[in-house]
Amino acid sequence: MPRELSGLDHIIIECDKAIKTVMGTPETTERVMPGIELAENELTAAEQRESSRLMRINHAGEVSAQALYQGQALTADLPEVRLAMEHAALEENDHLVWCQQRIHHFGSHTSVFNPLWYAGSFAIGAAAGKIGDKWSLGFVAETEKQVVKHLDEHLSMLSEQDIKSRSILEQMKRDELHHGTTAIEAGGAELPQPVKVVMGLMSKVMTKSSYWI
Repeated sequence: MPRELSGLDHIIIECDKAIKTVMGTPETTERVMPGIELAENELTAAEQRESSRLMRINHAGEVSAQALYQGQALTADLPEVRLAMEHAALEENDHLVWCQQRIHHFGSHTSVFNPLWYAGSFAIGAAAGKIGDKWSLGFVAETEKQVVKHLDEHLSMLSEQDIKSRSILEQMKRDELHHGTTAIEAGGAELPQPVKVVMGLMSKVMTKSSYWI
């Protein structure tokens, strides 16, 4: 019979997840990377630079999403909500790895602010979970809604020749839409407008800074 995890055990587990997310190789669903079967088109230096910056933004977003889900899973009341958060976190890790591989393909780097994004998002997720599952799920739904908007913007900015990056973002968009729909169907509440505005402002800070650094 497995022993019950102590508070220290949970802290160690979360620290391990954080380190793997920000600096290592996190656990994934092991899905095949979208577009892997496609030929790599030749891009100009400017197109490669733009692709690497956009993928860096999306990688930073996935770091934040991973932390958000882990924080919510830690404090969620209902077991089914906790399991849903943990499964979504695995799919977000798929996105994380895919984006990282494209960034490295272009000879660039992930955002130096990733530890900050992780810590802040984990705290927000844990707080949302403490407030109650319906608000936690509502937070997920609104987050995914804003992420899909960003993905649409990035797809419009990516070179048409960068078909591999486009394939990744299109799959990410499908997954995010599914996560948002699942959160609503599970009882997610509509967030107050001021909360949505603050979330949007925080997202802009992350995207603007991650684009350059």
